[in-house]
Amino acid sequence: MEKKTVVVGMSGGVDSSVAALLLKQQGYNVIGLFMVNWEESDEAGNCTVEEDYSDVRRVANLIGVPYYTVNFSKEYYDRVFKYFLDEYSRGRTPNPDVLCNREIKFGPFLQYAKELGADYIATGHYCAISHENGVHYLKKAKDQNKDQTYFLNQLSQDQLADVLFPLGNMDKAEVRKIAEENGLATAAKKDSTGICFIGERNFRKFLMNYLPAQSGEIRTYDGRVLGEHIGLMYYTIGQRKGLNIGGQKCDEGRWFVIEKDLKNNILYVAHGEEDKLYSSALTMDSCNWIPFPPKEKVFHCTAKFRYRQPEQDCTVRILGENGEKGSILVEFDEKQRAITEGQYAVFYDGDNCIGGGVIESAIL
Repeated sequence: MEKKTVVVGMSGGVDSSVAALLLKQQGYNVIGLFMVNWEESDEAGNCTVEEDYSDVRRVANLIGVPYYTVNFSKEYYDRVFKYFLDEYSRGRTPNPDVLCNREIKFGPFLQYAKELGADYIATGHYCAISHENGVHYLKKAKDQNKDQTYFLNQLSQDQLADVLFPLGNMDKAEVRKIAEENGLATAAKKDSTGICFIGERNFRKFLMNYLPAQSGEIRTYDGRVLGEHIGLMYYTIGQRKGLNIGGQKCDEGRWFVIEKDLKNNILYVAHGEEDKLYSSALTMDSCNWIPFPPKEKVFHCTAKFRYRQPEQDCTVRILGENGEKGSILVEFDEKQRAITEGQYAVFYDGDNCIGGGVIESAIL
């Protein structure tokens, strides 16, 4: 029987390295593919792309699989980064990692893999997938602490059709142990953090290169001016650190961001009780449903409103056609803190990730 070919997205990290190793051990014809999505040195002048590719090369050579590199920098800039900048310019907080998966890793990458003769593509994501009678279900990982279905909530049935997630039934400790036992160069490599293309560099400094910042007043709702902000795009609702209004009289706890007034360029803060940070519901204009739109217009499920958050009970009400303003209302069983416009609300039914969409507004 002819071997099936799997193209593995190899990033130079331990997860994708072990994914490639496991698939090779399972008898697949494995090809490693390294994507270049961003061409820029970090703040120390180091090109992290070259370092990561070096690790891919060492791992691929060790386990005996061919590897290639492909440059999607233009596609990334056009499909992800422009959206990222537009959202920040509107005072929102986007999640480019979610968009990168839909628009790059399961877009041009998938197409390129098919051109290489792939029967499947695979990544090192911590999640699982179930293919049942031509229907594809995105499922949570065994390691709940590492589950990454949140970042894959925008994938379509076509994008999920020929995907393998080798790490779905493993926890991180197992992955590192396999890497170490097999002598992989990435075994002890630190996990990447931060936004996918920025990494751990100073985010404010990075963003200033692309969006002009306009300073303005930091005020309380009663009109008291506490200081000056450096640009509304650099702050998020609920933020406490980095406000630089120390020394202001405050006997009831630390100051936190409560509102961004884009029209008047004012950052509003408060302290003490956080009632104003809590919302009872949110609205969305659209949702990508996995595998299909629900039959019921009103249903109960769980949801995450940011990564690393425990799932929260909620009721979803579909009020209009997908894409209409405010077409979906999500009511929380318990009020939620710092619901953030531009982030994703992602829904779950047991172990199944059933979809998600961008948060348009919070309702107090």
